[in-house]
Amino acid sequence: MTTILCQYEGDLRCSASHAPSGSQLSTDAPTDNQGLGERFSPTDLVATALATCILTIMGIVAERHSLPLQGCTARVEKTMTSGGVRQIERLVVWVILPAELTPEQIRLLQRAAEGCPVKRSLEGSVAMELHWQTLGAAAA
Repeated sequence: MTTILCQYEGDLRCSASHAPSGSQLSTDAPTDNQGLGERFSPTDLVATALATCILTIMGIVAERHSLPLQGCTARVEKTMTSGGVRQIERLVVWVILPAELTPEQIRLLQRAAEGCPVKRSLEGSVAMELHWQTLGAAAA
């Protein structure tokens, strides 16, 4: 179990402290929801969690198999619903892999990413798409 202490600071801003490490972050409501949009919003953190979880799980597999993953990036785009209840409608992630990976290694990393805990936790609640590209190659 991990403990994170969160506090409302006022003006639609919150702070959070990660108890095990002392690491801190702040959130702000987005401009389209009465905030200043000067920090990550809570739903931005969900999108960030998905992308960083994918990279982390791929990193674990890459280390286990001695695969070169340095320089791998993930870009995530979050779309909110435009009507009705405000919620995340869709998360689209583009993962850009190092060019030196073989097709077999890429498939191994893709399988790992598909099973990341954040993606598995969100499935059925949020539409998600993962797109794959290698450096110097066209988007897949």
